[in-house]
Amino acid sequence: MSIKQLAIYIFFIEANSAKYTPNWKSLDSRPLPPWYDQAKFGIFIHWGVFSVPSFHSEWFWNYWKLQKIPDVVSFMEKNYPPDFTYADFASQFTVEFFNPREWADILQASGARYVVLTSKHCEGFTNWPSKYSFNWNSNATGPNRDLVGELSSAIREKTNLKFGLYHCLSEWFNPLYLSDKESNFTTQDFVKVKIMPELYELVSKYKPEVLWSDLCEKKGPASYWTSREFLTWLYNESPVKETVVTNDRWCDVCLCKHGGYHTCTDRYNPGTLQKHKWENCMTIDRRSWGYRRNANIEDYLSVHEIITTFASTISCGGNMLMNIGPTKNGIIMPVFEERLRQFGSWLKVNEEAVYGTVPWSHQNDSSTKAIWYTMRKTDNDGTVVYAILLSWPAQSVLKLFEPLATPDTQVTMLGYQGKFSWIPGLEYQGIYVNVPMIPWNKLPSQWAWVFKLTFIDN
Repeated sequence: MSIKQLAIYIFFIEANSAKYTPNWKSLDSRPLPPWYDQAKFGIFIHWGVFSVPSFHSEWFWNYWKLQKIPDVVSFMEKNYPPDFTYADFASQFTVEFFNPREWADILQASGARYVVLTSKHCEGFTNWPSKYSFNWNSNATGPNRDLVGELSSAIREKTNLKFGLYHCLSEWFNPLYLSDKESNFTTQDFVKVKIMPELYELVSKYKPEVLWSDLCEKKGPASYWTSREFLTWLYNESPVKETVVTNDRWCDVCLCKHGGYHTCTDRYNPGTLQKHKWENCMTIDRRSWGYRRNANIEDYLSVHEIITTFASTISCGGNMLMNIGPTKNGIIMPVFEERLRQFGSWLKVNEEAVYGTVPWSHQNDSSTKAIWYTMRKTDNDGTVVYAILLSWPAQSVLKLFEPLATPDTQVTMLGYQGKFSWIPGLEYQGIYVNVPMIPWNKLPSQWAWVFKLTFIDN
């Protein structure tokens, strides 16, 4: 039995025998399902009524009516009549070009191993026909379709991706939530009537294997949200109790403390190894999670920037959840599709250094932040180290200062035939790899390269 198989076996033994209780010590003791750490990369999808104005960001309603951001207020004054309400945008959320099977193909091509769709953002609009959201859902107005159901079916039928859902607990303008907040969360009408019934419905109906909770306002203790009671049900009784993973946004003080994995802040990327499993949720659009009609090309990360973020993330033990924002018509815009396919082509060459790897004793090379490491153990307990190069060596020698070579050490490059000669570094610290002149069109990638080192001492 391999180490990977043993870990999975132990997890299922523990998961099936454990009964969790509604306190953080018990809930945080649940082992993280192994699939999640092995996956490394997922796609986030922010899609909702905010995709209609598609201006500024997915926080459009809040910026318009609560914070009164000047350019958002001006946008509405110039383009819509005075009596226009945010609810009027819902009928324009038409998704007429939404083809879930085409989305599934694009997501599969990205190399992702899981996808997390927005089921409900802070605006309260549900992308499924929730009986707890009445006429403010995708089947009652706008699309007149079950968007969550359609995409979950396509993902599960056409791909090997795990299907997950984002769900925001708080809602900016829900009267019940505002009343509970006014009481300093001593009343729970919003939780009892709306949120918890909705959340149980969502899990029972669609069986997500990632449940990405959020709080648009980081307010309300776990006792108000009944988060611990819900997670107890999720881990003990739900239809996904053995495979589901959860994040850390379940109460006002839960961030970086409680949950299956930590997100801490948006675009969290500490650059150092963390004690607890974590995720870097980040966006291709530097400024927004939702689609923006007025975005410029420089607002989008290049594929090299994406690989750079990814390399530092997985080297430090994290997963990367990369966000795209479809249009109100249901289109994944070409710039997003291009980035996804480019990144997927890079992963296809270098997947050995990604999926199922673990952090090495060194996360990056002491000489530069342009080299990051991952590692895996072989079946005979040997060590394979992968050096992810974000820039091609300027000289004919690649100097790696962290690996300690042995006489049996071999150096190759993923996607390239042949071995590279090497010599020990100065005072036998590190390894100097001789890199011959290779025509650019013969390299396995345009953006970053992975050197594989076998029989390494540390």
